[in-house]
Amino acid sequence: MKAAAVGGILLAAALAGGGYWAGKRGIAPSEPAVQAEGQPAPTVAAGAIVYYRDPNRHPVYSAAPRATEDGKPFEAVREGDDVGFDPSTGETVAAKPVVAPAVPSSPSGDRILYYRNPMGLPDTSPTPKKDSMGMDYIPVREDEDEGGAVTVSQGKRQRSGVRTERLSRRTLSAPLRASGSIQLDERRVSVVSVRSQSFVQKVEQVTTGEPVRKGQVLMQVYSPEVAAAAAQYLSVVGQPSGAGRAVVDGARRRLENLDVPAAVIDAIAASGKVPATIAWPAPRDGLILSRKAVDGMQAMPGDEMFRLADVSIVWALLDIAERDLSVVAVGQTVSVRPRGSDKAITGKIALIYPGINRETRTARIRVELQNRDGALLPDMYVEADIATGAGGPVLAAPASAVIDSGDRQIVLVETGEGKFEPRPVKLGLRSEGFVELREGAAEGETVVVGATFLIDAESNLKAALSGLTAPDQAR
Repeated sequence: MKAAAVGGILLAAALAGGGYWAGKRGIAPSEPAVQAEGQPAPTVAAGAIVYYRDPNRHPVYSAAPRATEDGKPFEAVREGDDVGFDPSTGETVAAKPVVAPAVPSSPSGDRILYYRNPMGLPDTSPTPKKDSMGMDYIPVREDEDEGGAVTVSQGKRQRSGVRTERLSRRTLSAPLRASGSIQLDERRVSVVSVRSQSFVQKVEQVTTGEPVRKGQVLMQVYSPEVAAAAAQYLSVVGQPSGAGRAVVDGARRRLENLDVPAAVIDAIAASGKVPATIAWPAPRDGLILSRKAVDGMQAMPGDEMFRLADVSIVWALLDIAERDLSVVAVGQTVSVRPRGSDKAITGKIALIYPGINRETRTARIRVELQNRDGALLPDMYVEADIATGAGGPVLAAPASAVIDSGDRQIVLVETGEGKFEPRPVKLGLRSEGFVELREGAAEGETVVVGATFLIDAESNLKAALSGLTAPDQAR
């Protein structure tokens, strides 16, 4: 009986203390709810939120809303919800929670979506775990799960040697290598021959390989047909105008048809004599490529006596691969070097021949070159660099920035805050360590030019993991 009375006194004191504490904080007492028989008592909010506590009852508290690492929100603790007894006095007092320093609420991007295997194996988990070697699984946060995008910390960036460079425009000159040989300009080759049966009385002191000037005498020739035509011309020359003049012109035309030089015809008219032999001159300046005339020989109409060529301008005939035809055009600059020589001679493409060699699958182009010093000789082998650049500034990146897997080409673009995004691009010309970016990137963007394969490997890993089983379905 005495024990029951003491228990009743303590219960009344507790209730009174709770009412006093609620009154001090301005909380109106509520009427006791009528509870239906067999039903749990409804939860009633006691007042303003005082703090937040861990939903798993861990000793972690916060003054502001936040969430646990696995995404569970902290529970709100309101006034009157957290009442305890002071063991020293037995009075009911408001408990003083140990509140952690104010932690700002976690941004939505920091929420952990799942955990991935630390060794890159295709295994994920919705909760923290360890692998068979005791290594912790790596959390994948919401802002990191962006396909193949990679976030690299400053420390890791320095350790791995990541280097970046801003994209800009520059003029690319992409030389195309080709080989070929020097050939004579077909338009500058002449053959010396006679058009009637003739006899070579004497050949002047000229030989193969020697240069001659236009009009220089090559040989002395006697031709009966030429002598008869010259005698006819002398018989009518000096005729008055009219019908006689037509006869004179006809006689002169006969000598011209026999390829007698005009200077020789004029000399015949001036001297009034038919020469025993005719001095046959060189038709142009050039080199003697061949000499077939010898003293006393008989020459039939059309026989080649000499072959001359002007070598001040020559051709370089170059062979290029069939696949390179699309980047070659008439007018492009070509630098030609004879094999074994460091001296380059510059010319321009004059013609692209309309045909492909069936055996070698190559096309031929013609380059005209100045050769006033005679350094380029017929049939000489040469190496050439053809400037196939676009001619104007283009968006270009260092060649080390491009990751080429064969079926696609990508660059790693820095998007800010240590993030790198793989970007597929379309390439163009390559020149001197740079490559043209025709699509996929813009001027002013920053791309990775060093340690690209390290970032690309992690990007591919993230892209692969993002295609696995959704976190909530993972084991």
